[in-house]
Amino acid sequence: MTKKTTKDLRSARWFAPDDLRSMGHRSRARQMGLCDEDWEGKPVIAILNTWSDLSPCHHHLRDRAEWVKRGVLQAGGMPVELPVMDFAEQFLKPTSMLYRNLGAMEVEEALRSHPVDGAVLMGGCDKSTPALVMGAVSMGLPFIFLPAGAMLRGNYAGEKLGSGTDTWKYWDERRAGNISKEDWHGIESGIARSYGTCMTMGTAATMMSIADGWGLTLPGASSIPAPDAGHKRMAAACGRRIVDMVWEDLTPDKIMTPASTRNAVMVAMATGCSTNAIIHLIAMARRAGVPLTLEDLDEVGRSTPVIANIRPSGSDYLMEDFFYAGGLQALMRELSEKLDLSVTTVTGKTLGEGIKGARNYHPDVIRPLSNPVYHEGSLAVLKGNLAPDGAVIKPAAMDPKFMTHSGPAIVADSYPELKSIIEDPNYPMSPDHVLILRNAGPQGGPGMPEWGMIPMPQALLNQGHRDMVRLSDARMSGTSFGACILHVAPEAFVGGPLALVESGDIIELDVPNRSLNLKVPDDELDRRRAAWTPHEPRYERGYGWLFSRHIEQADKGCDFDFLRRNFGGPVPEPDIF
Repeated sequence: MTKKTTKDLRSARWFAPDDLRSMGHRSRARQMGLCDEDWEGKPVIAILNTWSDLSPCHHHLRDRAEWVKRGVLQAGGMPVELPVMDFAEQFLKPTSMLYRNLGAMEVEEALRSHPVDGAVLMGGCDKSTPALVMGAVSMGLPFIFLPAGAMLRGNYAGEKLGSGTDTWKYWDERRAGNISKEDWHGIESGIARSYGTCMTMGTAATMMSIADGWGLTLPGASSIPAPDAGHKRMAAACGRRIVDMVWEDLTPDKIMTPASTRNAVMVAMATGCSTNAIIHLIAMARRAGVPLTLEDLDEVGRSTPVIANIRPSGSDYLMEDFFYAGGLQALMRELSEKLDLSVTTVTGKTLGEGIKGARNYHPDVIRPLSNPVYHEGSLAVLKGNLAPDGAVIKPAAMDPKFMTHSGPAIVADSYPELKSIIEDPNYPMSPDHVLILRNAGPQGGPGMPEWGMIPMPQALLNQGHRDMVRLSDARMSGTSFGACILHVAPEAFVGGPLALVESGDIIELDVPNRSLNLKVPDDELDRRRAAWTPHEPRYERGYGWLFSRHIEQADKGCDFDFLRRNFGGPVPEPDIF
């Protein structure tokens, strides 16, 4: 492998020339206490930190940045920490998804505009992983992803609690009168016991696992719990490795290939991944020049069983158990006959070399292919006259009796309208009904909030029911479960077929045959379409205005159209005058 020399370093454009502008750069570096020995002949490594005081998932990343710096210094580099946007899923409203692309833009421009040669990306909570990767891929510098890691498993009254998943479960039980207020507060205090991301296989764990399976992390880094001392050692190892990646010129285009992308999809399906994975996989792959489609995802899903027995698709275990069982390396070892083991990872070695020697210490947590949790992958893509561009469902986490289903629609045009239906104990409905929320997609939400996890209606809870078919153009939390059809595209807000549904219409779902249809005659749909009135724009200024004009639909990854890889020519390096 041909290695870079000192004069090839990108940062040398800022620091090396004997001219007025570079003298200014050097003098301002000295102003911060630095000297020639800090930068001369050394790669400058950006540590992009998504820490904030409102991010419980990333609350430890302020400390971890110091461990990354230690590793960079050990390997002979110069570390510089750059703050970038936080993606606190719990606090960022109306949804962190509204800001994923803004974060990706910030990452790309932060790397382009500063004197850096490579980057360590620090994140984990839901939208941070795709935002960091999308921006870094578009910039093209060598980078390594440092996963924030999952929190410790929850505990209350002797029961293991899984973040999100058990929140929804016990909320239903409280509304049904089976959980006391005291127990509810006990669950509230016990379900999130440490810093780190959700410890179920929600979106955070899904996206960290995908980055690992793609070869963007150190082997197995996605499985280390956030409070584990090994997480600090891994952070320092990321700092050491990125310095060598710069000298090796190991850029993302050499890692994020069609073959490694397929590996990432396969890993996602085998883990029982979040439905959000589909949107982010498509967006990240397309930034890397890989034209991933819903059809590609469904094809891999049909042939890749779920083998991670982790909630919500699994029954008993959480990410901490997954780590003790051998983590993602052990899962990929079980999956190895299906993976392309020849692809290159950030280690500079092949995936096969990275998982060599991995062991599965608990074959009920990480199942062999011969004994899967679910016989197909976590997700299925549906199409039909109600979702001509696709919709998504998670068969592994729903009541099997709804795999084929036909029932009358109950339609809500907004979340407040939906809430009134859900909370009405006397609302006339049966478990055969299909509860629909629309105008909650990329444009309608705005930002496609996680409103697709529609709570069970009080009227059905009182009858003892715990699942029904629910349908929307929104997303749902990866920690959620149930027969929820999501990401209906095109969305209702822009006039997709979902906008034409009326209460009482028959919705026909067939998961085995991947179909979703509205049983209404074409001439009646034409009449309704002609009568449909476009909505007023959500925003008239600011970022929301930009978002509304450039956001793509769910089947295309919800990226901005002007950030696609094939939009215009490459962005030049900044002038330094």
